[in-house]
Amino acid sequence: MLRQSTMSLRRGARAFSSLPMEMPTSVTTLPNGLRVASQTLPGQTATVGVWVDTGSRFETDQNNGVAHFLEHLIFKGTSRRSQYDLETEIENMGAHLNAYTSREQTVYYAKSMSKDVPKCVDLLSDLLSDSSLSPAAVDRERDVILREMEEVEGQVEEVVFDRLHEVAFVGTPLARTILGPKEVIGSITADTIREYVATHYTADRMVVAAAGAVSHDALVEMADKSFGKFPGKPAQPAFQWEPSLFTGAEVRVHDDAMPGGAHVAIAFEGLSWNDPDVYALQMLGAILGSLDAKAARGAGIHSASKLVHDMTRDGLAQSVMPFCTCYTDTGLFGAYAVASDKNDLDDLTLVLMDEMLRLCFTVSDEDTVRAANQLKASLLLSLDGTSPVAEDIGRQLITYGRRIPLAEAFQRIDEVTPDDLMRVANRVMWDQEIAVAALGQVKYLPDYNKLRGRTWWNVY
Repeated sequence: MLRQSTMSLRRGARAFSSLPMEMPTSVTTLPNGLRVASQTLPGQTATVGVWVDTGSRFETDQNNGVAHFLEHLIFKGTSRRSQYDLETEIENMGAHLNAYTSREQTVYYAKSMSKDVPKCVDLLSDLLSDSSLSPAAVDRERDVILREMEEVEGQVEEVVFDRLHEVAFVGTPLARTILGPKEVIGSITADTIREYVATHYTADRMVVAAAGAVSHDALVEMADKSFGKFPGKPAQPAFQWEPSLFTGAEVRVHDDAMPGGAHVAIAFEGLSWNDPDVYALQMLGAILGSLDAKAARGAGIHSASKLVHDMTRDGLAQSVMPFCTCYTDTGLFGAYAVASDKNDLDDLTLVLMDEMLRLCFTVSDEDTVRAANQLKASLLLSLDGTSPVAEDIGRQLITYGRRIPLAEAFQRIDEVTPDDLMRVANRVMWDQEIAVAALGQVKYLPDYNKLRGRTWWNVY
């Protein structure tokens, strides 16, 4: 009887997964290989940007940090616009201009009134094709980046995840940090940056994406005018693609002066963006659940997540955050925890690993429905506004070569069963290597072999 009711619950949940009509995402490829993509949304504003298939993983040990360095320098003026002219033009439009660099993508985008989209497209093209990159600007920005690196060192979560990538992908491209080492930043010159732009900023690696009150045909015309002369795919690759290989390893940064409990991240090798099991893996993270003890004020004891319940009951953690990070050829799946003041790292890691391994054997229909609903809600909430939609379009065209419609994503999520979740949990976690990064008062963190031994159970 219970089995029938839970199956009815799943069917009932799926009945509400239909979506209202979604405006299509239009895609056009220019003769030089640059892709132009857009989705029309109601309103009077629009976001337009350029997504480039490059980031720290495409650098070398000799120029690590150059992609982020370029992101800083690109707003310092062109032959047509001085830095003052650039800032004045943006302010006069009431627009917002921004950029960011990740391990696999670099993004430049502007949000403005719809009537100013042509100006924003021209401005982005000017910045990417004719940035001055003067030696004086390079030297000035070098000091800014070095100060930024000092600030990042004070952000514990950023430090832990950088260290986690270093030990998870030892000696391979994803181990490189986005900001780069200080000694490399000190050696980067204007010529280094120009060489990087020439080899990585080709039209075939770029997507012009827009969302909001914008016509696709008009956007294609603007992009062809502004980006049509960008060089296409070279006859011979300008650089060699290197895979990133997962390694079981650990790093512990002892800092007894750090107040509170230790910060610990434990990760298995996850899945790539294009893996058919990627939605199931994201759902496993939702089943594990997140904890913020300060915000919850003890309410975590009533959580549907057994991990959150046990952590709250035993007062083991200030916070717990599962993560599922995907890349082109690999990924990371695990959890990041901040121990409570009692800093009982043995029990914390025991509960954490046991709950992760439990998913290899026990996933209920209720767990599956809850995880599916949470993932679908997260997808919808992440598309609230023209900038998030443009981000989704650009990232997916770089990652998948197309934009996955929400209806398709929802269908794939709804098709995941408890058996699928247990299969994927076994694939990713059961008796698999782990990467561990810990910072703070980590003296009593169990050794690596003990943690590795918790990735399997003696089942009789």
